[in-house]
Amino acid sequence: MSDSLIHSMAGAAGVETKHEHKTTYQAVVDIIKREGVLGLYSGLNSSLLGIAITNGAYYYFYERSRGIILASRKGSKALSTLESMLAGVIAGSATTLISNPIWVVQTSQATRTMEGSPDVAREGPAIKKLSIVETVQHIMRKDGIQAFWRGIGPALVLVINPVLQYTVFEQLKNFLIRTRTAKLRASGATTAVAVLSDWDFFFLGALSKLIATSSTYPYIVVKSRLQAGHARALKYKSTLDGILTILREEGVEGLYRGVGSKLLQSVLTAAILFACQRRIYEITKAALNPALVK
Repeated sequence: MSDSLIHSMAGAAGVETKHEHKTTYQAVVDIIKREGVLGLYSGLNSSLLGIAITNGAYYYFYERSRGIILASRKGSKALSTLESMLAGVIAGSATTLISNPIWVVQTSQATRTMEGSPDVAREGPAIKKLSIVETVQHIMRKDGIQAFWRGIGPALVLVINPVLQYTVFEQLKNFLIRTRTAKLRASGATTAVAVLSDWDFFFLGALSKLIATSSTYPYIVVKSRLQAGHARALKYKSTLDGILTILREEGVEGLYRGVGSKLLQSVLTAAILFACQRRIYEITKAALNPALVK
């Protein structure tokens, strides 16, 4: 079995309301009032499916691209900054095209019961929660098959997010290995090569995701509004027009609404993913290729 598929499996196993002026705490309280504690997990099934497919696909295409790049040249087995970016663009673009329909479904599920105010939601009939299949059918009836690629423009722009994340991660990882290897050899271990710990991968994953998400959050806002099917957002002429419209109507804070909870969620997810992915990769490879560990 190829390393690309092993990375894909490891990535999948290593398991990520814009228009209202609410804090994260207020949003949580309102959801619990309307739907109970289970309302906090609206869209969870499709979200888990999306995370698994997105991470699996990204790791597959990234490792495949990385392998092709390294095989095309001699010398260092570490990617340069430009090579990391190229592998990231290829992997991110392919993953976005594959996974966008899943995130449209997930966003539609998560926002379905948040159309009205809490009072309206309590007084009127309860809005039925739809399954993944029912949500797909609802979107098809309402907007047609093209609706599954809503937000594909900003989503493709957001390819820069994992590009930044994996580039920062790769360069920080290489820096740590070089620095620690130099110290080991200076102490007398002339052939030693430093090995990073799970905690190293955890913190490097967190830092790289923090930098990437902070830099690209406005595009995340536009993409989420489009994927949720908000009428006003669907009138955006382009991603740039969406950002300018939000700036004009809501100010700079509109582009960063909810950034605190998003950073907490995405940074922790990335940290755990990077730490677990490496360990799962090693275990999976050893299980599938036992001769390598003898």
